[in-house]
Amino acid sequence: MTQFLFKIVGFDLDGTLLDTSGDLAAAVNHALTSVDRPALSVEQVKPMIGGGARHMLKQGLTATGGYDEAMLDTLHARLLAYYEANICVLTRPYPGVVDALDALAAKGVTLGIVTNKIERFARTVLGELGLIDRFACILGGDTMSESKPSPMPIHEMVRQCGGGRAAFVGDSIFDIQAGQAAGLPTVACSYGFLMQPVEDLGADAVIDGFDALIPTLERLGA
Repeated sequence: MTQFLFKIVGFDLDGTLLDTSGDLAAAVNHALTSVDRPALSVEQVKPMIGGGARHMLKQGLTATGGYDEAMLDTLHARLLAYYEANICVLTRPYPGVVDALDALAAKGVTLGIVTNKIERFARTVLGELGLIDRFACILGGDTMSESKPSPMPIHEMVRQCGGGRAAFVGDSIFDIQAGQAAGLPTVACSYGFLMQPVEDLGADAVIDGFDALIPTLERLGA
């Protein structure tokens, strides 16, 4: 058996490990409908995900009539309160994710998460799904002074995971830019919450599902 060449594999959360779109869309719509805006479909919300809740809400408000900063502040708080209370109603891991995490762990790989989601929300949803203990490091969008696409949290993930050769897996331009800026090989997930065609992200590799992750990492590591 050939040795697996990455000591650390880092992941984005929403749209990469977990399909959170139903619960995030519900939270956006709770905020929008509270000010008599029309609700958006899950498919409309998906491309808005990835830059954190405030970024997502800004786009939802823009799509339904615009906003000012005072409205954004009020509705952001409303969205977060609703989401925290309804964080894992529809959210599930994508097919193949748990098996791939198990297989990586069996190869001695240390796993980390760098998400633009608020850290406590990331920990809550991973805890509810029984996945939190698989990760040596969980960094949220509010954990450090900078979030993705800054490489700062990627570097910190590698440090907290013990250092060594690492790769990063995500579904948004924020993920790929952060990973590349940190000098890591990057893998883009074509099934995620894409803001543009997956080919335009400029990742080192693209996977259509988690069954392809380990063979893809083996190829990148060679």
